[in-house]
Amino acid sequence: MTPSEACFNLVKRFEGCRLEAYPDPATGGDPWTVGWGHTGPEVHKGLTISQDIADAYLLKDLTHVADTLNHVLEIEPTQAQFDALCSFVFNIGAANFVKSTLLRKLNAGDVLGAAMEFPKWRNAAGRVMPGLVTRRAAEQALFQLGG
Repeated sequence: MTPSEACFNLVKRFEGCRLEAYPDPATGGDPWTVGWGHTGPEVHKGLTISQDIADAYLLKDLTHVADTLNHVLEIEPTQAQFDALCSFVFNIGAANFVKSTLLRKLNAGDVLGAAMEFPKWRNAAGRVMPGLVTRRAAEQALFQLGG
């Protein structure tokens, strides 16, 4: 599967686009982020990119997330579920997702149980982040729309 426009819109809504690199809001430092939430070794303090590069990074990043999901999901999600999962994994990282209870429940066929895991991922740097609470609610709603 591939992310739909709904996925791109969800990620854009919560990430926003900043063409100058900025520090992680939770840590005030690493990882540095640019564009629509892009991180990586090429992102550093003082980096400025164009809108075209920001959009290309988002496409590349979500394609990578989709590839990960297509590899680890043992069930066939609906498009809405896939889009919600793409946004979720984009934000928390593939390494965290592959060891998550959400994935374990989903692969076991417990779709409702998986949906109930979204709100648990609301912390960054050991504290609840209001933006993550809102994002998880939106991801959970999209996920449940498809269930």
